[in-house]
Amino acid sequence: EYNKFETVLTIDVYTRDTINILIRDGINESHDFSWQCQLRFYWLSKEDNLFLQQCNGEFDYGYEYMGRNGRLVITPLTDRIYLTVTQALSMFLDCAPAGPAGTGKTESIKDLAKAMGLLCVEDMDYQAIGKNLNRLCQTDDWGCFDEFNRIEASVLSVVSTQVKSIQQALSLHVEQFFFEHNEIQLLSTVGIFVTMNPGYAGRTELPESVKTLFRPVVVV
Repeated sequence: EYNKFETVLTIDVYTRDTINILIRDGINESHDFSWQCQLRFYWLSKEDNLFLQQCNGEFDYGYEYMGRNGRLVITPLTDRIYLTVTQALSMFLDCAPAGPAGTGKTESIKDLAKAMGLLCVEDMDYQAIGKNLNRLCQTDDWGCFDEFNRIEASVLSVVSTQVKSIQQALSLHVEQFFFEHNEIQLLSTVGIFVTMNPGYAGRTELPESVKTLFRPVVVV
């Protein structure tokens, strides 16, 4: 019960503060950026479905049940991360949050997934990245690969090809595509995220072929 009340209070306090800011600034038009940049939930009665909007991004709610596992306290930094992620996804790009350890890179991605009713799997298996991507394409899940810049450059080049093929299929709005010589199902809710700790020992510089696939998010 504690987790349930804590989650409700966390979201309600954030909503209260957001409404107070909108009233203070005299925001009364739906096209104002201060309103558009909010993560908003709408129930579409004709389709009997819930969806989310944030600026140019529009997403179906995932309805993934994850239990009473709590939510992050939303700060201005969290808001900026959410906005960057949703706009990247709306352009069929993925995101690469980067910053020092402990700044909330991975947890922010996982919390946004909770808000959108999606399961976000935090995983980094050097031997089976292709299998993980294959699974993500066919399930209502997100994948967050932690400390991505610790992978060897030779592996990164293969990953860039895999991710690019997924992004191209998403931009074509296809329901099936060939991934690693197999035709698989593609759900539009797939999200691929990587976090990095630049400047630490044992990290490598990402090749340009990989950088172009992910929208950078600076987390400090």
